Amino acid sequence: MQVQVKLFAFFREGRFIKEDRELANGTTAGEVVDSLDIDREEVGVLMLNSKHCQFETILQDGDVYAIFPVIGGG
Repeated sequence: MQVQVKLFAFFREGRFIKEDRELANGTTAGEVVDSLDIDREEVGVLMLNSKHCQFETILQDGDVYAIFPVIGGG
């Protein structure tokens, strides 16, 4: 299945901004994060087709999946 993955902020460094990926059926949002060597504790928001999702969410063909880091500040 084909899924578009978008990365934001420092997750883009050494990776990509937007990439179409061929994934196996049944792939979860968390498995994509893991495949990109992103620490799950650094993930602030996961969005699937412009709606919040969880690491356990199963991706579908044609999905647009966005990964945002935790934003800190004061």
